[in-house]
Amino acid sequence: MALVLNRLLSDQTETLTAESAALERRTVRHVVRHIIPFLGILYLVNFLDRTNVGFAALRMNGDIGLSARLYAVGAGVFFFGYFVAEIPSNVGLHKFGARVWIAGIMVTWGIVAASMGFLRTPAQFIGLRVLLGVAEAGFFPGIIFLLSLWIPRMYLARTIATFYLGVPVSQAIGAPLSTGLMELGSRIGLPGWRLMYVCEGIPAVLLGVACLFYLTDTPSKAHWLASDERNWLVNTLADEEREKLLRLGPQLSKAQQVWRALTNPIVWALSLIYFGITSGSNSMNYILPSVLQSFRHTFGMNISLLSNGFITAIPYALAAVVMLFWTRRSDRLQERRKHAGYAALLAAVAMAIALLINNPVVIIVGFVLLAIGGYSAINVFWAIPQRVLTGLEAAAGIALINSIGNLSGFSGPYITNFFYSISGRYTVGFLVIAALVGLGGIGALLLPESKVEGAMASSAVSAD
Repeated sequence: MALVLNRLLSDQTETLTAESAALERRTVRHVVRHIIPFLGILYLVNFLDRTNVGFAALRMNGDIGLSARLYAVGAGVFFFGYFVAEIPSNVGLHKFGARVWIAGIMVTWGIVAASMGFLRTPAQFIGLRVLLGVAEAGFFPGIIFLLSLWIPRMYLARTIATFYLGVPVSQAIGAPLSTGLMELGSRIGLPGWRLMYVCEGIPAVLLGVACLFYLTDTPSKAHWLASDERNWLVNTLADEEREKLLRLGPQLSKAQQVWRALTNPIVWALSLIYFGITSGSNSMNYILPSVLQSFRHTFGMNISLLSNGFITAIPYALAAVVMLFWTRRSDRLQERRKHAGYAALLAAVAMAIALLINNPVVIIVGFVLLAIGGYSAINVFWAIPQRVLTGLEAAAGIALINSIGNLSGFSGPYITNFFYSISGRYTVGFLVIAALVGLGGIGALLLPESKVEGAMASSAVSAD
C-alpha cells in the first residue's frame, strides 16, 4: 500500500512539475512576443536617429563648413547631454512609469532629430546634437530596467539580445536607407542629408504616441496575459526580488537607494568596463562610412555613396546573427563574465590585427569581427547589473553605467578623427580604440564571480 501511495505521489509531482514548466515556457514566450518586437522597433528608430550623422557627414560637412574635428565634437557631444540627463531621466521613469516616460522621450527626440534637417551652421549642429542627447537620455537604460520588471533572470540575456537586435538591424537597414534618401534628395534638387534627417526623425514621434496605447508598466497590469500566466510571472519576479534583497541588504529609502547605487564600487567597475567595450561599436557607428570613403586615397578604391551604405551594413548584419547564439549560450550556462570578456577580446584583437596588416579586405573583416565581438559582449554585459542591483537602485545604477560607458561615444570619434587629422589615416586612432575594448574585456574577466554570476538553472527550460 505504501509503495502504491508513493508511486501516486511521485506521478502527481511529475505532473505538477511538467505543468509548471509548460506554464513557464508559455508565459515567457507570450511576454517576449508581446513586448520585444515593439521595443526592438523603438530601438531601431532610436539608434538610426543617433547614428545617421555618420552618413550625413559625407555631404553635410562641406555644405555647412564643418571641419573633421568639429564633426567629431558634434558627433560625440551627444553623449555629454546624454550623461547629464540620464540618471534624472531613469529616476523619472521609475516614478511615473515606463509607458508615459518612454513615450515622452521618443516624441521629444523625434522632433529634435527631424530638426537636424534644417541646421545651417556648425554651432547649430553641435547644439542640436547636445539636445538630442538630453532628449534621448534614459531610453536605453529605461528599457533595460523595464525588461528587468518583466523577464525572469534565466531568460534575461537572450531577451536583451533580441531587443538589442535593433542596433545592428538599424545599421544593416539604415545604412542603405540613409544613403538612398541622400541620393533621392540629390535627384529631386534637395540636399540629400536634410531629407534623410527629416524622414528618419518623424517615425520616432509616431511611435512615441503608439507607446501610450501599447506598453504596460508592470506585469500585474498586463491584462493581455492569461490569469495563470500573470500570477506565475508576478510571483516569480517577486521571489527573485526577495532573493536579491536578502543578499544585498534591507530595503532603503529612495534617496538612500540612489546614493547606494552611485557609491557602489561594482557599479563604477561596470561603468568603466562598459566604457571600454562600447568604445569599439561607438567609434565604428560614427566613423566607418568615413573610413570606407578614405579608401579612395589610401588604396585607390573609389566607393560610391550607395556602395558605402551596403558595405557598412555587412558587419551589423553578421553581428545580429552571432550575438543571438552567444547570448543564448550565456543564458543556458548562466555565465556572464567570460562570455562578455572573451567576446570583447575577440573584437579588440581582430581590429588590431586588421589595421596592422592594412589591407582593405582585411580591414573590412576586422570591422566585421569588431561588430560581432562588441555587440555580443554588450548584450551579455547587461545581464550583470540585474544581479547586483534592485528597485530604484537598479534604475539609478543602470543609468550611471550606461551614461559613463557611453561617453565612449565622444572619446571614440574624437580619438579617431584626431589621429586622422595628423596622419591622414585612421589606423592609429582605431588601434587606441582596440586597446580600450581589450581593457574592457579584461575588466569583465576580473569581476568577482560570486557577485555577478546567476545560479545555474536546475533544468534546461527554453522559452523558444
